[in-house]
Amino acid sequence: MPDAPQAPYAVVLNDEEQYSIWLEERDLPAGWRRDGFTGTEEECLAYIDETWTDMRPASLRQWQHDHEQPGTD
Repeated sequence: MPDAPQAPYAVVLNDEEQYSIWLEERDLPAGWRRDGFTGTEEECLAYIDETWTDMRPASLRQWQHDHEQPGTD
């Protein structure tokens, strides 16, 4: 018995640059936008795994950048 075709997914992210997947045919909830990558669930999750390398929310990354101490690594 062949596998049923999978519905296409889209990679989405929010204003904090946190990634997720969403069924491509569905409207996005408020605060989310499409990344541009679509594929199967597995393909989208693999893309996110490669792309989302810094799990900190964007606001935290910005705050840390703004409060860096010179000469500290």
